[in-house]
Amino acid sequence: MKVIKRNGSEVTFDQSKIANAIRKASLAAEESLRLDEEAIGQATAAVVAKCEALGRAVGVEEIQDMVELRLMEMGYFEVARLYVRYRYQRSLVRRVNTTDARILSLIECNNEEAMQENANKNPVVNSVQRDYMAGEVSRDITNRLLLPPDVVEADREGIIHFHDSDYYAQHMHNCDLVNLEDMLQNGTVISGTLIEKPHSFSTACNIATQIIAQVASNQYGGQSISLTHLAPFVDVSRQKIRREVIREAEMLGGSTEPEKLDAVVERRLREEIQRGVQTIQYQVITLMTTNGQAPFLTVFMYLDEARNPQEKHDLAMIIEEVLRQRYEGVKNEAGVWITPAFPKLIYVLDEDNVREGTEYWELTKLAAKCTARRMVPDYISAKIMRQLKVDKAGNGNVYTCMGCRSFLTPYIDPETGKPKYYGRFNQGVVTINLVDVALSSGGNEERFWELMTERLALCHKALRLRHERLLGTTSDAAPILWQYGALARLKKGEKIDKLLYGGYSTISLGYAGLYECVKYMTGMSHTDDNGGKEFGLRVMRRLNEATAAWKAAEGIDYSLYGTPLESTTYKFAKCLQKRFGLIPGITDKGYITNSYHINVREEIDAFTKLRIESEFQQLSPGGAISYVEVPNMQDNLEAVLTVMQFIYDNIMYAELNTKSDFCQVCGYDGEIAIVEEDGKLLWECPNCHNRDQGKMNVARRTCGYIGTQYWNQGRTQEIRDRVLHL
Repeated sequence: MKVIKRNGSEVTFDQSKIANAIRKASLAAEESLRLDEEAIGQATAAVVAKCEALGRAVGVEEIQDMVELRLMEMGYFEVARLYVRYRYQRSLVRRVNTTDARILSLIECNNEEAMQENANKNPVVNSVQRDYMAGEVSRDITNRLLLPPDVVEADREGIIHFHDSDYYAQHMHNCDLVNLEDMLQNGTVISGTLIEKPHSFSTACNIATQIIAQVASNQYGGQSISLTHLAPFVDVSRQKIRREVIREAEMLGGSTEPEKLDAVVERRLREEIQRGVQTIQYQVITLMTTNGQAPFLTVFMYLDEARNPQEKHDLAMIIEEVLRQRYEGVKNEAGVWITPAFPKLIYVLDEDNVREGTEYWELTKLAAKCTARRMVPDYISAKIMRQLKVDKAGNGNVYTCMGCRSFLTPYIDPETGKPKYYGRFNQGVVTINLVDVALSSGGNEERFWELMTERLALCHKALRLRHERLLGTTSDAAPILWQYGALARLKKGEKIDKLLYGGYSTISLGYAGLYECVKYMTGMSHTDDNGGKEFGLRVMRRLNEATAAWKAAEGIDYSLYGTPLESTTYKFAKCLQKRFGLIPGITDKGYITNSYHINVREEIDAFTKLRIESEFQQLSPGGAISYVEVPNMQDNLEAVLTVMQFIYDNIMYAELNTKSDFCQVCGYDGEIAIVEEDGKLLWECPNCHNRDQGKMNVARRTCGYIGTQYWNQGRTQEIRDRVLHL
């Protein structure tokens, strides 16, 4: 079994340290109040048993809490008091250099928590370490100087989660829908250099990757672009190539009859599209932004976003090439084709592509083939989205999320009178831990709703802090965003304040653990029609009522957001275990369930899961995505297409999770297993038993994005526990 120290490093569990600590506290008490050696052994054994029951690495603070509780249970109250006093004295000594210790552990690569914080960051790389080091300092400043004590304490206790506190000291926001169209058509500026409208598709792709890198370095969340904004440059290249071919033919005295000319032009155009798409594919994967990772990029593929038949035809060619290249994958350092994490792809299902015989059915079949092998694209149902995303004019809209799931609310641009999505953004997220609300109520429903109101007020306070941190920010803080078209065209020195009100941007109330909340309060899953589902829907409606009230009062676009917990699922689980102990089915795992999702262990088929979750997804307008866990589907594309068609008819946004692994030691390309040894979960090749994570490639969907750099113990346990839905 492993223990995580306060600085994040991991050491082997040593129960003698528990016994020694109890012994020292006992010796400080009067002789008549002390524990004898047998009692010390009993107390130690009880704490060790609790640690082992957790089935994961245990934090030092958790162990000390268990010691205190056990001493009191045994009636040794004076010894427990002395133990608490000793802990407090030691904490005062440590408080001076806790941040220093964590930074040093980062540099030496023995901070286990940091190494597993982000499944797409390699913690041994200098740029990642630099970002983590800066984050530790920034988080320390934020907690000591910038946030009020009640918000800091609630975050520390896992009552709420104040997202991305390591970026809060700077005037930065969460995620974006990049206005690539404006930047390409009207030009932009990158690092002080004027970039004019490109004269070919390949150049447009190259500029797009530079924009993506610049945007990623000036915000901390995901970003999305649309392939539609690249589509006009296909015809620009077509005309350019046509002129070149005619000129070459004339020089060589060859034929320029229309059919032959068109064939040559289209062949060369296809080659240019291939090169342009490859530029995006490889540059996005290999780019390293200032925070030490590839940009969290989502690419939107929606045929009906094109403005005319020619552009739609050209857009279909780009989408086809993107799908073909993603299906192929990228080569790892051993030269083996593997699944990359980015960019995430979203394919829109609509009447012109969703059924056999429709115009773009073959493109949809290619998307299904790609999903079966590489886990993307994910799917948006245009039909369902038009029903849910209705603007003030009464029209349904179809648009992409900002990153993996954060959706803007419908917005009519007052200047044009038309819907506007590109160039908008999210200010930040604060998440309420619904499981903690339930457990704190003791199962009393009246107390549950009282606590819900109190916790929502705290979340509102924290969200206001996020909003106010951005107020007064000038466009000079991030010129690529605010001055040169990614989000706006403000003047130098102009404040961004007007973009923070009136629906131009959103700010998100996140939520987590709906399943465990409902389970504790009703004894049922929120899939149960006998009361569990109804209670879960009531919780969701209450959260929406809160955001609606805040929005009406302040003119800020608060929106409910299904939080994509990655490392925080583990943090919340540990906090709940510390506060409430191990409660079967509620706190007995190293994770809690993301947003409204059905618990990963619940046996349910794919279609029932999607149908039930669709009811909750529509109550999560600020962002949500559902998934189904499937086996290897490469030889069963008909089943993949059936699921996709079900998505189109029943749910707005969903994905299929499969596996895509490779062992570099023996060449095994099946599923890498998760095994347990000495209380720790490890990844192991089932063929050669290789456990060296540096010599295997593992790709898993973690929270909307695909992760490829491994996960903390809580998330790893969640991945292991997932049941198949198909």
